[in-house]
Amino acid sequence: MPYAQVEPGVRLFYTDDGEAGGEPPLLLVHGWGADSHQWSWHIDALSAGHRVIAVDLRGHGYSSVPETGNTPRAMAEDLEVMLGRLGIPQVVAVGHSMGAQVVSILAVEHPQRVRALVTLDPGYGMSAEIAAGFPGMIAALRGERPHEAAERIDEWCTNAGTPALIRRWHKRRLYGMPPHVLAQAFEAMFVSGDAIGVRPASDDYLARRRCPVLSIWADPGRAQWESGLLKDPTSAVLCWEGASHRLHEERPEAFVHAVEGWLRRL
Repeated sequence: MPYAQVEPGVRLFYTDDGEAGGEPPLLLVHGWGADSHQWSWHIDALSAGHRVIAVDLRGHGYSSVPETGNTPRAMAEDLEVMLGRLGIPQVVAVGHSMGAQVVSILAVEHPQRVRALVTLDPGYGMSAEIAAGFPGMIAALRGERPHEAAERIDEWCTNAGTPALIRRWHKRRLYGMPPHVLAQAFEAMFVSGDAIGVRPASDDYLARRRCPVLSIWADPGRAQWESGLLKDPTSAVLCWEGASHRLHEERPEAFVHAVEGWLRRL
């Protein structure tokens, strides 16, 4: 399977499926504590009409695990380098949760690389009330039982309708994660000085995205909030009430249908 060297000591694992055509490839970016296996529900359907690149972010899956720097901003820079190595000038970047932060940073800092964004229950737009609990979560991730702390955080990502298979899949991946990566990435998403996960930092940064955005949420309040930040008239926000944070895994056919339909309208 392919690897891309993005800096000394850091290489990214990725898969490359489908046929190169006249439109930008899809770049699939997983969330916190997961890896590109997260797209196993979707790659076959998407690659029938698109070239599809699915990547393991640094610190995750089969990619390198640096001791430091496991942050969304570094991950976005990794993707910029990887796309250059692969000779891909532009992509439609698809990100779930933390991956939505990563692809949004890529779109802001390297706008020429991103034709359009698809963000799935994004890891941004958190309220100050929710964010008040994050320092305690980070302390637990750095404590004696980091994987148990990660599992408690992950309970927020599912609901009564989430299939047991999906719950088990994510639990197994979390317990295989290096604890320092879980802590560094979570802190960089929400607490660090340049974090964009909590409002108003989310508002200020995401308003800089100029490309079309399709955003799919489980939370109607945050869906309505993001609709006010989108600049391109072809952007769209959907809300799948009743879904959990794992909405694209719970409803893979609906996800593929929504993405394909929106891309045709572009």
